[in-house]
Amino acid sequence: MQLQDPQMPIMEHLIELRNRLTWSVLALFVTFGICYYFVEDIYGFLVRPLAQAMGPGSDRRMIYTALTEVFFTYVKVSFFAACFISTPVVLGQIWAFVAPGLYKNERKAFYPFLFATPILFFLGGAMVYYFIMPLAWKFFLSFESTGSQTGLAIQLEAKVGEYLSLVMKLIFAFGLSFQLPVLLTLMARAGLVTSQGLAKKRKYAVVITFIVAAVMTPPDLISQIGLAVPIMLLYEISIIMARISERKRAASMQEDDLDDDGEQNHDDDVNAQSAAAASAGNMDDSTSDETGDDTSSNTQKPSESSDSRRSGDDDEDDFNNAR
Repeated sequence: MQLQDPQMPIMEHLIELRNRLTWSVLALFVTFGICYYFVEDIYGFLVRPLAQAMGPGSDRRMIYTALTEVFFTYVKVSFFAACFISTPVVLGQIWAFVAPGLYKNERKAFYPFLFATPILFFLGGAMVYYFIMPLAWKFFLSFESTGSQTGLAIQLEAKVGEYLSLVMKLIFAFGLSFQLPVLLTLMARAGLVTSQGLAKKRKYAVVITFIVAAVMTPPDLISQIGLAVPIMLLYEISIIMARISERKRAASMQEDDLDDDGEQNHDDDVNAQSAAAASAGNMDDSTSDETGDDTSSNTQKPSESSDSRRSGDDDEDDFNNAR
């Protein structure tokens, strides 16, 4: 039993982790079922930017070439929407698992990031849906022609699966890119990066940003610039947040130093008081010893005087006998 006692907290943590994962997966499956029931409405919402770019009253359509393409497309749409909707529940379960192991000040420090993460992801998705997609789809549709010059008309007939993959890629790219302030601010709180270092490496960040935007977006300037410019703005916001976190950390460290100095001064006062009490006790002991010596000397003096009187009486008797 002594060998198993140290393993009990680990088992309890594993059981707690299993319960949190179970609730997260259950929330994902429940939202997946609900989203699959409304999958046509969700897919219609995702297709709306392309339909608006094609123009009202057009008889345009989307096609699929594989027999199971539409079914798996609906499954992907449902899973995508379920992940987006169940994110607060998953983050809440993660926080419930991590929070008991944090101090009170650490919990207060993590609260803003816990709420900022889904909000920033939603803002990234909203930006790509309402701003990037309409511009990008109009750009791609501008390559259509009536065939007056080429002899054959060029007309878009988008596939269902390809369109969904492109939309999901854009939304995830912008949503993850909008998490940059959260990531850099947490790294600044941990001391891994500094605001001065981020400011000095700004020129490298610009190059890396445009490379990432070129990889994560379709091969058009509108999507690349539309992703690169917000990332650079978020990078500047991250520098400001890093400076604020550094000031807060410096203030907290100064308060801790003041508390330590106060405790040290209190300990010194206690030690001084104990030393004064000890010295006072030693003085009392020495005083009592001196008083005892004086008393003993006083007690010895009467005995000496009595001896001298006896010797004087004996001398007087000897003188009388001699006479």
